[in-house]
Amino acid sequence: MKPGGPIGVVGAGSWGTTLAQVIADKGFEVDLWVFEPELCRTIRETRQNDLYLPGVALNGRINAHNDLDRVVKGHDLLIMVVPSHVYRNVATAVIPFLMPDAVVVNATKGIENDTLLTMSGIWREVLPPGLQVEVMCLSGPSFAREVARKVPTAVTLAGDDLQTAKAVQHVISTGYFRIYTSLDKIGVEIAGASKNVIALAAGVSDGMSFGYNSRAALITRGLAEITRLGVKMGSNPLTFLGLAGIGDLLLTCTGDLSRNRTVGIQLGQGRRIKDILAEMRMVAEGVKTAKSIHFLARRIGVEMPICEQVYRVLYEDKDPRVVVRELMERDLKHELELGA
Repeated sequence: MKPGGPIGVVGAGSWGTTLAQVIADKGFEVDLWVFEPELCRTIRETRQNDLYLPGVALNGRINAHNDLDRVVKGHDLLIMVVPSHVYRNVATAVIPFLMPDAVVVNATKGIENDTLLTMSGIWREVLPPGLQVEVMCLSGPSFAREVARKVPTAVTLAGDDLQTAKAVQHVISTGYFRIYTSLDKIGVEIAGASKNVIALAAGVSDGMSFGYNSRAALITRGLAEITRLGVKMGSNPLTFLGLAGIGDLLLTCTGDLSRNRTVGIQLGQGRRIKDILAEMRMVAEGVKTAKSIHFLARRIGVEMPICEQVYRVLYEDKDPRVVVRELMERDLKHELELGA
């Protein structure tokens, strides 16, 4: 697949704008859908997204639009970068303008609360019969601000067809943004969504000043939980040892740019989640995903004690100090035992 015209990017948050910048740096014209009309005008006039990516001069090949059809119609390749809680609505709105045989790359990390579907699962539900669209997902350790600064970054692109994945890989990869391909789409999606929940837990640990031992234990046991969930859903266990798995988990649990870790730190310091979120402009996906993971794990019978306790802190106002005690005093087990 080689785009015959501009590439569409749906969503102008920090990550969507950054991906548009990467693709424009590669030499492609990019049509970027901006939800906020005022922000769309600002990007056109100042060549900056001062709301979500301030201080970054945007490539002149990026064309901002407020009309969805201008970004979707006639585009062979479409990158979807909208928050998971609005993903279904935006995907449904995109469908009337999609070209037959278009490739959609999902760059959103999350699991829908009501249906417990990943973003590719949402596409399977909303695509009408007969419309052939290849849906892929892009995930890995990639803070938007660092990529926008052209810091060397590597991520994973997963799809159902290796040849299409390779084609998109060559379109988007640059000298500072390296893409590896995978055929484990569900594994990459589960890893990308679940790591945000563990990052909340790591943040709580840091907020309670527990130190490096505790954080290392949380990351390691969190990876075990994520792997159990992914394998139960048919993933390749090696995916969780790659960029979309341990790579993204490490970044999100330790990096100061992590919104999920930042929320966790404030929870660990005793603040309430509603007060924390009221002050945030950008989305911390782990807050909503914690609910999805909680019910998904229950539905398919996977024990995820850390994710379970994160859910209880967020949605049942449980004291993090009680959570720590309960996690540490669980029945002693073999490290590789299911539910350990």
